[in-house]
Amino acid sequence: FSGEVQTKGYVDRDGTGHCISPLYETGWIPFEVSTDDGVTYSMQGTWVSVFPGWVDPGLKVTLVNLTQWQYYGTPNVAGALRMMWNTSHMRADQVNVELWGYRETGGNLILIHGCQNGSIFNLWERTFLIMAHLASSPNQQRKLSQRGTLEVLECAQVPIQMTHGAFRQDSAAWALERCLDWDRLERRLGSFLNETIDCPCTLAQALADTARFHRDYGCDIMTGSVCTYHPGCVHCIRAIQASLKYGAGQQCCYDSAGDLVLTGDSVGGSTPDRGHVWGSPPYRRPPRVPGLSHWLYDVISFYYCCLWSDSCHYYFTHRPSSDCRSYKVPMAGVVFGNLHFITFNGTEYTLNGEGEFYLVCSDKGLTVQGRTEPVKLENGTLKKATRLAALAMKENTSDVIEVRFSSQQTHLEVLRNQQVLSFLQRGWVDLKGVLLFSSELKNITVMFPSGAGIEVRASGASMTATVLLPWS
Repeated sequence: FSGEVQTKGYVDRDGTGHCISPLYETGWIPFEVSTDDGVTYSMQGTWVSVFPGWVDPGLKVTLVNLTQWQYYGTPNVAGALRMMWNTSHMRADQVNVELWGYRETGGNLILIHGCQNGSIFNLWERTFLIMAHLASSPNQQRKLSQRGTLEVLECAQVPIQMTHGAFRQDSAAWALERCLDWDRLERRLGSFLNETIDCPCTLAQALADTARFHRDYGCDIMTGSVCTYHPGCVHCIRAIQASLKYGAGQQCCYDSAGDLVLTGDSVGGSTPDRGHVWGSPPYRRPPRVPGLSHWLYDVISFYYCCLWSDSCHYYFTHRPSSDCRSYKVPMAGVVFGNLHFITFNGTEYTLNGEGEFYLVCSDKGLTVQGRTEPVKLENGTLKKATRLAALAMKENTSDVIEVRFSSQQTHLEVLRNQQVLSFLQRGWVDLKGVLLFSSELKNITVMFPSGAGIEVRASGASMTATVLLPWS
């Protein structure tokens, strides 16, 4: 993979090749295949690695009773831990359940070999007691129990603390010790806070700034999800782009009145992240590994300081909310209907020209072009009016993205460097220098590292485009 990472594969009885896919990065990753033990590489291709949080929930494991998982081993929380998955996604009659210890490097340990591929797996305390004996030293056992993640089929991240005897004896004291360890680590690492983007002031602004922020699936007003880590909030968003130097992230949360919630007022307030939850290029190094770095630096510490002990002041010292004093609403330019325009300074006009035009040409490297064509009526005749038929865009050395109507004129299709992308009904696509998001094939959002974004919507035979630009 990428001419750097080697892994062993095998060919099954149906002639299909299999290998371990990249875990520490996302996006389009080139790979080569050798059938003579690395002497020659005669086959090439591209692997699309997707952040686990963006995968269809139906393809992932469900943790039954999430509260029990979070507080297991604390006073009055015990019993069997249960997980469920859709058996139809696995062709095998038996599956393996694995416990993965993560310290930015490391291997995996198999909990159960040949587990029957049922839809429910019960995880009892004795399972982890067996795992504790597999560690080669008490120190390794402690690190595993602190920073474990549990995986079945797809990523299901939970802290695994119940193997540690001291935790069972006094969970609050054990967690406080880890919280203090984390506090000392944070002081050594230095502050990243000056680099994070400020939050939008209101929920309305947060929902509208789709070029720089996206909803947090763990606290999403659109889906009615429970805001487990942000009590009192109804919706949270995350900064799409990580900060340049530190790869840090930002999370902003809002209450039912639409106001920004700060940690100075509520334990459920907005918090920045040392490790962006989605990771950041070039990946494969701390704190830029998608998902996992974020858990190490920002989530497990919340468990130590806030959920398992009453020491949240340590956590919020290093993760204070960003206010919105420096937030600026992005500039917006719109093209809609039979070529009506609203420019970034609010000027409105109509243009029925046919051909290709520059919509944006910035000295920061952003270019957006549009193609217009005559409106065709249902009887096939051409109307004396034009419509937006396609958009092409790039920023500096990014992939070139084109959004246009499909040949059936029923939905939008996306091209990457003149090749049609196989877009799922919903989801993200991480490309070179650009992110794409599609809630459905009639609504595409294109986001660039500068904070610029283009929303493209199809309504009937019309295409509407909104270009959002940061003031920088």
